[in-house]
Amino acid sequence: MSLWSELLEFGEPPRPDYTISDRDQILTRVSKALEKLPNRALMPLYDSKVVIQHSVLAGRDPVEVLGERMQRVNTKLFPNPAAIVTYLESQGWLRGYCAPALWRTFKAHFGPNFKVELHFESRRLDDYQFSITLAGGAIAETGTIILTDEISSSRLSSLAPWAHFAVILREDILLDVPAGIRALGLDRSTIWVTGPSKTADVEGILIEGVHGPGVQGAVVIEQRVK
Repeated sequence: MSLWSELLEFGEPPRPDYTISDRDQILTRVSKALEKLPNRALMPLYDSKVVIQHSVLAGRDPVEVLGERMQRVNTKLFPNPAAIVTYLESQGWLRGYCAPALWRTFKAHFGPNFKVELHFESRRLDDYQFSITLAGGAIAETGTIILTDEISSSRLSSLAPWAHFAVILREDILLDVPAGIRALGLDRSTIWVTGPSKTADVEGILIEGVHGPGVQGAVVIEQRVK
């Protein structure tokens, strides 16, 4: 009798199935988790007097509030696309990516010194000093930019370059966080970006740009790009 037969005879559990690697099992679970949900969970009950900063929002222009709150989280809100290009030139950031849908909006402002690509290549991450992408919206109350797979031409282009500039349509600005949660929809990936990427060590030293862009900027436009 073989050793395996003896183990079975004494009630030992059978060997695990190794036909599927651990890596494949993990990736299968990740893919399952990223599938679109048939229905979103109901919004939790909350006290609006506690979770919404009514004193900040009361009767004000959402763009004004957004700019004020972005300043607090170190996000630069520019008055127009031309101002973004001027800022890029002042920093010496001349190589970057622009989402194809936004090229008509920005093309006229880029001078001959710039090298701007309309296709983001993941194998050349270090070549991109900046990126300009279309945001899914923003939350005025917290100065948050909303990035979605449905709207963004490339998620990586919004997260990998040192400087990222989001273009936000005015009508897509939400007033508060509960409104942002209600607007999540069924997108496979929604990222809320509140300022540049940040991390801190046990000594409490805050460092920006470790896990994502070190410079975060935005501009609000009035009409939807085509």
